[in-house]
Amino acid sequence: MDRRKFVQNSLGAGLLLAGTGHAAPAAARTLPEARTLHEARTLPEAWGLQLYTVRSLMARDVERTLASVARIGYGEVEFAGYFGRSPTEIRTALEAEGLAAPAAHLSLEELRSSFEEAVDAAAEIGHRYLVLPYLAGPERPGNDGATGSALVDGYRRLADEFNELGTRCGEAGLIFGYHNHDFELEEVNGLRLLDVMIENTDPELVTYEVDFYWLVHAGADPFDYFSRYPGRFQLCHVKDRTEDGGMADVGAGIIDFAAIFERSDDAGLIHYFVEHDAPADPMGSVRASFEHLDALDD
Repeated sequence: MDRRKFVQNSLGAGLLLAGTGHAAPAAARTLPEARTLHEARTLPEAWGLQLYTVRSLMARDVERTLASVARIGYGEVEFAGYFGRSPTEIRTALEAEGLAAPAAHLSLEELRSSFEEAVDAAAEIGHRYLVLPYLAGPERPGNDGATGSALVDGYRRLADEFNELGTRCGEAGLIFGYHNHDFELEEVNGLRLLDVMIENTDPELVTYEVDFYWLVHAGADPFDYFSRYPGRFQLCHVKDRTEDGGMADVGAGIIDFAAIFERSDDAGLIHYFVEHDAPADPMGSVRASFEHLDALDD
């Protein structure tokens, strides 16, 4: 994917970053000292994995890859394609390993042209969420040259379509979600485009899957979003960031997920999916990230 980069001029200013010496925001500092993550029930019963992380392995052998993911300790997975398997075959593979798949990523084109097929697959596999992971090409407002107010209006129209998709998902017993990258954090006429999307979508119809790497990479503050839009983020991508902007296994970067998870209730978080877009060793990355997260519950 071609992802635009933005200047991280506020990186670390409002975030609690592990090992950097930056101060925690007041909302995080004032949590009662005796309140542990486990006692506060801010950690999920099962950590999840976005299978995009191990897509090269899934392309070779879906069943074997899912078995390896389950052996590491993951209890949930999020799909980004089914790699030639039918919904029934996917359900069978999940059941064999005791895995749940509450969410799947689908492109806007798939949602527009094959919505009923997506709903049928979700019903068979057991998805609860259909998530739009990225806006590509002409789907993204601004790729037609629009700037300023015209660009903001494009995101408002997109929010209207999200509400329609949310309505259709709700009628099918599903929830529609949108996953951010960094381009939605661009500020136009004093407005962040992600804010335009959130504020113009009905919280009863649309949820958001916050990707912590891309949020931090764009210089935004997760705590600020949790405070301003409580309950709007039912899913998240647990993806770490190095000091120089690279992606890292969870726990090997600067994002302090323990502090973020203390605010899970504020955010509305229910499902937590580990992700790394391009790990050198996909299964090794998945294992290292799980071990770090699992230790948070000790």
